[in-house]
Amino acid sequence: MCYNSESIMNTSYLTPEILISSKQLDAIVSRVADEILADCRSDTELLLLCVLKGAAMFTSDLAKKLDAPVMLDYIKVSSYGSGTKSSGVVRLEYEPAIRDFAGKRVVVVEDIVDTGRTARFLCEYLTDCGAADIKFCTLLDKPSRREVEFVPDYVGMTIPNKFVVGYGLDYNEHYRGLPYVGLLNN
Repeated sequence: MCYNSESIMNTSYLTPEILISSKQLDAIVSRVADEILADCRSDTELLLLCVLKGAAMFTSDLAKKLDAPVMLDYIKVSSYGSGTKSSGVVRLEYEPAIRDFAGKRVVVVEDIVDTGRTARFLCEYLTDCGAADIKFCTLLDKPSRREVEFVPDYVGMTIPNKFVVGYGLDYNEHYRGLPYVGLLNN
């Protein structure tokens, strides 16, 4: 989708204010990759479990920067309906293709942690599936919105309680393709 001025006017898009530039995102992804690599042995295969759809870009860029054996899989959960408010109820919508997590080191890759409900749900799900080691990586963290206790293992950046879009994050499925993270003032 093109985000030129004509398409913005024709489809009521707002132009998000840049919070994190594409250059800053690249530096964040590199730093997080280095942190993950520092925690694991070079012979340890990592399973990056991408939380769809929001973390797809972050996961792809992260996988390219990890100098270690990496497997990719995907999971989809939802706690949002339409708009900017979480329903508070986490639902599993798509299970990973890998069913046997026994002995695997799993790094869950998420776009944003705010209430903590989805993160906790995913960690409990993977524990129930027998994962040997679970680490949680998020591009963005909003600890001011926590409703349940949860601390991610790897955090790209802590942000204020503002609604953000771009680099995979959306508002009603729009803005995912922006090459930066922006504040949506709607």
